[in-house]
Amino acid sequence: MVTRTRLGRFFRVLGLYCIAAGMIAYFAFHAQHGNYGIEAGKALKEEIGTLTAERDELIIERTRIEHRNQLLRATQIDPDLLEELARRDLSFAMPNDLIMVLQRR
Repeated sequence: MVTRTRLGRFFRVLGLYCIAAGMIAYFAFHAQHGNYGIEAGKALKEEIGTLTAERDELIIERTRIEHRNQLLRATQIDPDLLEELARRDLSFAMPNDLIMVLQRR
């Protein structure tokens, strides 16, 4: 007949509790720091905010460029914009213009 001591039963129960506590600690750690954890979710929300702001800036810039290109269509050219581009890109000036040379910073 095999007798089991109370001390053996105590260590077996203690071992099971330690294993369960270890598993809980493992999953809790990965819930906080893992690839899909709480910190990763916060970083993802921050990145979404940054990219949304960048997208909005690019939409505004694209709208501005489309408007400027629309003014230069071959069917209807805006004379003021054409003169501005000629003066800037080709360094044209009218004979009675006063020219100021500015140093670039």
